[in-house]
Amino acid sequence: MSQKNRKITIPVSLGYGVTDIMGGGAFTVIGAWLLFFYTTWVGLTPMQAASIVAIARIVDAVVSLFMGSITDHFYKTYFGKKFGRRRFFLLAGAPLMLVYALLWVNGMSYGFYLTVYLAFEIIAAMVLIPWETLPSEMTRDFNSRTKLSTCRMFLSASGTFLATFIPGLLIHHFGEDNPHAYLINGIVFAVLFMVCVFISWKVTWERELTPEMLAELERVAPQATVVERLVSVLALFKEYASTLRVRAFRKHLAIYLLSFTAKDIYNTVFVFFCVYCLNISAALAGTLLSMSIVGLPVTLLAGVAIIRYGPARLYTFAYSLMLLCLVGLLMVYQFPGDYNVALLVVLAVLYQVGRCVLEFTPWNVFPFIPDIDELITRQRREGLFAAVMTFSRKTTIAVATFMVGMLLQAGGFIKGSQTQPESAVQTIAVMLFAGTAGLLLLALWQALSFHLNKQTHKIFVDEVDRLKISGAERHAAPEIRKVVEDLTGHSYDKLYAEFTQPGQHLTPHK
Repeated sequence: MSQKNRKITIPVSLGYGVTDIMGGGAFTVIGAWLLFFYTTWVGLTPMQAASIVAIARIVDAVVSLFMGSITDHFYKTYFGKKFGRRRFFLLAGAPLMLVYALLWVNGMSYGFYLTVYLAFEIIAAMVLIPWETLPSEMTRDFNSRTKLSTCRMFLSASGTFLATFIPGLLIHHFGEDNPHAYLINGIVFAVLFMVCVFISWKVTWERELTPEMLAELERVAPQATVVERLVSVLALFKEYASTLRVRAFRKHLAIYLLSFTAKDIYNTVFVFFCVYCLNISAALAGTLLSMSIVGLPVTLLAGVAIIRYGPARLYTFAYSLMLLCLVGLLMVYQFPGDYNVALLVVLAVLYQVGRCVLEFTPWNVFPFIPDIDELITRQRREGLFAAVMTFSRKTTIAVATFMVGMLLQAGGFIKGSQTQPESAVQTIAVMLFAGTAGLLLLALWQALSFHLNKQTHKIFVDEVDRLKISGAERHAAPEIRKVVEDLTGHSYDKLYAEFTQPGQHLTPHK
């Protein structure tokens, strides 16, 4: 299905976005409960449990790098021609979502859990990387892309709520001492994820192949030698590195990695913090996490706010609110009292408002990055940027998760014990407060100088289209030059000279 004569309606946007119930839900459950499940019920040490996540995500991060390039060139294959270079992977990945349930089987070996988690991470990357490129494939209009991203993040917030509410509900129903609640939770979500990915495959489409792509299909390439393949792989890594030439992408990537890693540390440590530092039940910890339900209306409001105020202000609001909530949690920890549960609920609600805006904003910005890159490279490389973001994200979360496990073990955490030594309790508290707050402050520092928004994007795209017209005048208004140079990180005159070389003109966007 192509872009031609297709409209971005609300049902289409919801059908596209429903896959983020998996993207948001699966890794929310994993982040909040997997280490707790493995150390409390399976009997793994904190280092063993954390190493499963770290090893799998590092391997998956490498796989993710290649997935972006594979999807960019998949149109040359039989399945790519038949099902689409991006959408084929959604169709193939839907039934494989059932692997998720195996993560929560009790009584298996370390090797089993590592293998299953590695398989699920790779399957998720196979689905999410091509899926993340679809807004750029389906439309170039800022408002239409915002509609897609808003529906996506609304459904991601729904997935996050379900991923925190359902486990708490099942633990409360089956009892704190029953590991079957985790397995039932895994089965329910595995089936849900399968259905969601299939729906996204059904309702989405891709842009029509460009003349350059069609010409590539007609060429019969000779069989590559081993040396040529090695050179090709090295060239691919050079391409990945070239994404960092885009200044807006460098800042976007820094904001994304710092803020999401902060959120990951919070999610991973929070259940431990509630159970061992505040002495409340795991079920109540799940209830506090399930305050993420506020993300549903907040996402809709954020969709309006990002158009009106731009990403930088949303980042500032999200990080500031989350930092204030961390201060509140610190006060509850330092000065316990009878009012704690009510106060914890209020803090949990406010934190989830900030978290929702934190998650919403980067993926609304991402579809516009390839537009900036096009002026520098004269190519459409959505898959490449999605792969770099996924690789970077999975690498940082692998490191962060392993560090959490290592610090827990160094702090004297005792696997399978309902009580922990004071050193372990203090380690958990320090990780929650210092780790989360430190990364949020760094993300805020980067966000304050991020200038990509609806207005600057329109100025930029209009200028790119002007330059695509053969014979376009060199001179641009000062404000246009300033926007172009700020977003690309390159001199306007240099970009003009490279973009308008003879034979390099492209067809303006329609």
